[in-house]
Amino acid sequence: MASYILKRLLLMIPTLFGVLLLVFAMVQFVPGGPVEQMVAQLQGRDSGGERAATSGAGYRGRQGVDAQRIEEIKVLYGFDKPVHERFMQMLGQFARFDLGKSFYQHKDVWQLVKEKLPVSISLGLWTFFISYLIAVPLGVAKAVRAGSRFDVVTTLLVLVGYAIPGFVLGVALLVVFGGQLQWFPLRGLTSANWQSLGWGARIVDYLWHITLPVVAMVLGSFAVTSVLTKNSFLEEIRKQYVLTARAKGLSERQVLWKHVFRNALIPIITGFPAAFIGAFFTGSLLIETLFSLDGLGLLSYESVIRRDYPVVLGTLYLFTLIGLLTKLISDLCYVWVDPRVRFD
Repeated sequence: MASYILKRLLLMIPTLFGVLLLVFAMVQFVPGGPVEQMVAQLQGRDSGGERAATSGAGYRGRQGVDAQRIEEIKVLYGFDKPVHERFMQMLGQFARFDLGKSFYQHKDVWQLVKEKLPVSISLGLWTFFISYLIAVPLGVAKAVRAGSRFDVVTTLLVLVGYAIPGFVLGVALLVVFGGQLQWFPLRGLTSANWQSLGWGARIVDYLWHITLPVVAMVLGSFAVTSVLTKNSFLEEIRKQYVLTARAKGLSERQVLWKHVFRNALIPIITGFPAAFIGAFFTGSLLIETLFSLDGLGLLSYESVIRRDYPVVLGTLYLFTLIGLLTKLISDLCYVWVDPRVRFD
């Protein structure tokens, strides 16, 4: 197993290199970079200043920014260096886990991620735990009662919930429960006076704010897990060892939980680490925007729109590395769940 883990860790290096190279190359051809944006701002400011100074002499048109100022802007953002040199410099920083500094927010990327992480953790963890707590028991119940009215009705409800986009459900929840009934707040993760509240009141206030966005995210997320659990259990129930266990006189409960459960949960458990770690770094742009939650999803979107390349590339590197590690952990879970699996 040690050699397999070492090989997988070494394979992460070219994977990370390829992802960063591809995105970095794409960035070079995207118009409206930070230099162009700064030049446009200077042109607008110069134009406004000129209009104020020449109000009596007539407007002479927008003046361009001189070449020296443009070179200073390029030096400021690091675009005075060749492309390959900037790419190698970025790789060197990432090797030291230095994600760089935002062009516009004047903060380290690490600091921005830490500031936005609590919102994404709140949404991700609640969605993760509630989804699994509902999906796995529901999938088992559907498998045991396959073909019954309960199975048909729950399948219909699950598919309807899966078909409704999260942001559409979020709008409906806001209109009904936040606007008309006014049972829940319309925005934010906590109230303005949260710091002055006691611990009990803080917990209630937090749960009061997080209810609607979590419901909007959960409804469609547990559908896949519940259907996967049902199909996995049905596949195991039909195997020969289940018939043998029943022939030996074991009760249905013993057959289900002692023999079927462990084998049926292999595809569920192996995806558990990735889903759990992803809950810390997940970001739903539409949900965060709809409920005015300042999380990682909104940070990524704003960084792409504003061409804040250090934030874009730094978060990409961080999330890709975390994704590769969790994929390795997921593969290792096969051995933990089923010792018969061998990496060779």
